[in-house]
Amino acid sequence: VPIIPDYIAAMRGGGGAAGPSAPAGGNDSGGGSGGGNRSLLPARYPPASGGNEDVQIGVLFASKAMLQLLVNPLSGTLIDRVGYEVPLLAGLGVLFLSTATFAFAESYGTLFAARSLQGLGSAFADTAGIALIADRYAEEPARSRALGTALACISFGSLAAPPFGGVLYEFAGKRVPFLVLAAVCLLDGLLLLGLAPPWAGGARANMPVGTPIHRLMADPYIAVVAGALATCNIPLAFLEPTIANWMKETMGASEWEVGLTWLPAFFPHVLGVYVTVRLAAAYPHLQWFYGALGMAVIGASSCLVPACRNFAQVIVPLCGICFGIALVDTALLPTLAFLVDVRHVSVYGSVYAIADISYCVAYALGPVVAGQIVHTMGFAQLNLGMGLANVLYAPVLLLLKNVCQMKPSHSERNILLEEGPKGLYDTIKMEEGVG
Repeated sequence: VPIIPDYIAAMRGGGGAAGPSAPAGGNDSGGGSGGGNRSLLPARYPPASGGNEDVQIGVLFASKAMLQLLVNPLSGTLIDRVGYEVPLLAGLGVLFLSTATFAFAESYGTLFAARSLQGLGSAFADTAGIALIADRYAEEPARSRALGTALACISFGSLAAPPFGGVLYEFAGKRVPFLVLAAVCLLDGLLLLGLAPPWAGGARANMPVGTPIHRLMADPYIAVVAGALATCNIPLAFLEPTIANWMKETMGASEWEVGLTWLPAFFPHVLGVYVTVRLAAAYPHLQWFYGALGMAVIGASSCLVPACRNFAQVIVPLCGICFGIALVDTALLPTLAFLVDVRHVSVYGSVYAIADISYCVAYALGPVVAGQIVHTMGFAQLNLGMGLANVLYAPVLLLLKNVCQMKPSHSERNILLEEGPKGLYDTIKMEEGVG
């Protein structure tokens, strides 16, 4: 994010982004959440007068989320069929290739291809990684702790990556940051081969066939969770491309203030993950409430952003937004796995592909749409609209109240076994459950 706009300007003979900063760069998904890496440091864009260049940069950033959005239904189905390790390894391989391509790119077309490849790699790596965690940690509260740890790591990566890239770009050149990250992808793949080699997948062959993704999308409870994940990430996805310009125009923010805008938000995000994990362990039937509370916090914080008049003030609502996102993600990502356990088949590739799609909807629109909304309606109206959307969506999570009280034994598979299991494996598993 801090590198590409300046590099494109230099590539076009502009000598770097020397003019006033335009909106900061768009970003990818999370999550969860999901989902994906979120940038917390705005980019230095070329001067706003270079309108065509601004559009090209916005499209470049959004291309990852757009391709990821298209590939996720296919990746989720493939993960359900072949298991989690092979798609995760393939995703890391594609990410290695795309990151190395960035290091040697000499044209906008090559950068666009590399950025799109990131979306392809993330569609497999993100979804398979989160699904693998949900599969390995099948019981609460261990599942919430494991997914919470993953979300905290996503937040840490988002915090560390932009300063890391900016410093190395400044002092070591544009290839070094990408080569270092390519080496990290390679190391991660080697660790996966050591910890969970894909060829040791005999147990996966005996697992049931996962529910098709179109049936999961038609499940009203999963649709409610997916809508919440998309809605809660819209403020972050839409503020990142717009808040830098707004800060410069309204409060005369300096470059270092613009650069540090999102960094303090890392700490309330981790705090939100910790609080939600502890509450979920004590009161697991209130997961829906934690998500609704998070959306209310996001809504209130979004409405407060336009009222801020200095750098210290604007930090507070941004921290509130990230705290609320942590509540929603940490509460609802385990809920997706729980819904699959009690209403479908306990295979998690497709359901977390749906979660990744939810993130991608927000982050595909952010770099392209947010600036246009600010231009036509204003920054304050953008924030009020996003805040209102979150506040109005929070009561919808009441629909999950009864679901959170279900037990896994209510699943369709166990109902069919109530007559008495015929196989030794099912007999043992049911006896263990009774015990």
